[in-house]
Amino acid sequence: MKFRVTAIAVGAVAAALLTVSPVSAQAAPKHFYDHKDPYKTGCGNAAQVVRSAALSNRVDGKVGTIQLWWSSRCKTNWIEIRTATSAHGTISVYTADDRYDRFSFKQGNGGRHWGNMLYGNNMCAWGGASVVFGSGRGGQNGAGTTPKACG
Repeated sequence: MKFRVTAIAVGAVAAALLTVSPVSAQAAPKHFYDHKDPYKTGCGNAAQVVRSAALSNRVDGKVGTIQLWWSSRCKTNWIEIRTATSAHGTISVYTADDRYDRFSFKQGNGGRHWGNMLYGNNMCAWGGASVVFGSGRGGQNGAGTTPKACG
C-alpha cells in the first residue's frame, strides 16, 4: 500500500511539472521569414515603402536613399537603399521586440541593395545603413536611419 501512495504522489508531481514546464520554458517565437531575402521568398512582390530618409555624408550631403519596406502578405519589414554603384556597406533592420538583422552588401547591382526581413506585425520597426565608396576617406561614406513605423 505504501508503494501505491508513493507512486501516486510521484505521478501527481510529474503531471504538475509537465503542465507548468511548457509555459515557463517557451522561447521567443521564431518566424518563418526572419533573416530571408524578400525577393527570393516573394514577399517583395506586394510590398510598399512605409518610411524613407536620406543617406548623407558631411561633404556631399545626400549620397543615397534608405527605405523601410513592409509586406502585408508576409507581415515583414526590411530595408532597401539606393546609392552609388561603387558603394559597399551594411544594412540593418530593427524591431521593437529587440530583434535585428544586419546585412553586408558589395559594390554593384546598380546601387540598389536590400537586407533580409524580420517579422514586424503589430510592432514598430526601423532601419539604418552605412555606405562606403572609394577609399572611405575624405567624406566618401554616408549613413542614414529611417523613422520608426508602428502598426
